[in-house]
Amino acid sequence: MPHVIEAPDADDAASLGPLQLRVWLQTYPCEGAGIDENWIREHRGFSATEEGIAQWREFIEAAKRQPDLLFCRVVRSGTEIVGFLCGRRDEVVTLGPMYLLDEAQGLGIGGRLMGEFLAWAGSTPMCLWVTDYNERAIRFYRRYGFKATGERELWRGKLPNVRMARDTTSSASLS
Repeated sequence: MPHVIEAPDADDAASLGPLQLRVWLQTYPCEGAGIDENWIREHRGFSATEEGIAQWREFIEAAKRQPDLLFCRVVRSGTEIVGFLCGRRDEVVTLGPMYLLDEAQGLGIGGRLMGEFLAWAGSTPMCLWVTDYNERAIRFYRRYGFKATGERELWRGKLPNVRMARDTTSSASLS
């Protein structure tokens, strides 16, 4: 089934919150970091609640009103949303969150999403946070010219993240 990338509708908020939790449960468990299903549900389960879904709805509606400042695309496989990429423009463009379900990875969808995001961001410098043990994501971002800055954070005191940035002179692949 083909994957369609498009701007979400407000009604898609009901899928995005639970999808975000599902992707976290697929991606982030790490015994060495002390990240397990219970920790993820405690710190990310909010996204699948009524309040979390309402926040998604607000973001989607704001992105429709301010497409120059806010970016959001979903990936559909039939009627199911299997991924998304969002971002915002301030002094720099911040990429994230970006998630694809495991079954939607390795099919070129991430590259298509990134191509749309980079076209939207234009020549503005960009940054993102990525979990330091998510090596697949780090390799993906490097292909698009993002480099580790050395800045680190522990999200919620536990999840180890590194900052990556892409300057306007990057000549990395757009596909």
